[in-house]
Amino acid sequence: MVNNIKVAIADDHKIFRSGVINTLTPYENITVVFEAEDGAHLLEIMEEQQPDVILMDLKMPNMDGIEATKKVREKYANVKVIVLTMYEDDNFIVHLIENGANAYLLKNAEPDEIYEAICTTYEKGFYFNENVNLALLKKVMHKNKQHFKPTFRNEVQLTDRELEVLRLICNEYTTQEISKEIFLSPRTVEGLRQKLLEKTGAKNIVGLVMHAFRNGIIE
Repeated sequence: MVNNIKVAIADDHKIFRSGVINTLTPYENITVVFEAEDGAHLLEIMEEQQPDVILMDLKMPNMDGIEATKKVREKYANVKVIVLTMYEDDNFIVHLIENGANAYLLKNAEPDEIYEAICTTYEKGFYFNENVNLALLKKVMHKNKQHFKPTFRNEVQLTDRELEVLRLICNEYTTQEISKEIFLSPRTVEGLRQKLLEKTGAKNIVGLVMHAFRNGIIE
C-alpha cells in the first residue's frame, strides 16, 4: 500500500467536498491537506503547499478546472490531477487527458475507484478506466482522428531500449519494476523516460501512452 498520499480537492460545492473527504477518511494512507473553491483558489494555496494528487472539478467560477489543470501541469510537473466531474462527454475526456490530466472520473464513481485512482496515479502516473479507454480508442481510431496533430511515425526515432521502456510504461510498470525487468538502475530508467518525453514532445506519462497508441507501438 502506498503511504501518506497528500490530496487536495478543488470544487465549488462545499457539500460535495465534505462528501469526498468523508469517503476518503477510512483510507489510512490518504490525507486531504486542503480544499479549494475554484481553480484560482487552488493555485493560490499551491504557492504555499503542494499536494501529491488533486481531485479537480471542471465547472467552477473564476477559473474552471480545464484552465486550472493546464496551469498546474505547467508549474507543478510532479503533481497528479484527477478530474472528478459530472461531464461524461468524450470530448471533455480526451481534451483533459491531452492537456495534462492523469485520470478522469465521474462524480458517481464508487469510493473504491476514487481510492484506486488516487493510488495508481500517484504511483504510476495515470489511471485509465473504461470511460477513458473508450474515449481515447475512438480518438485514435476513427471518429475524432482528424483532431490529432498530424505526425509521421518516422519523425520520432526511438532506440530499441527506449521502445522497450515505452511498452513497459504502457503496461503500467513503475520505475522500480522496469528497472528489475530490463536490468537497469532506476536512475537510468528515469533518464530513458525523460528522453522519451523529449523525443515525443509528450507532457507526461499519459502523453507517452497516447503517442504509443497513435503510432502503433502498442495495440
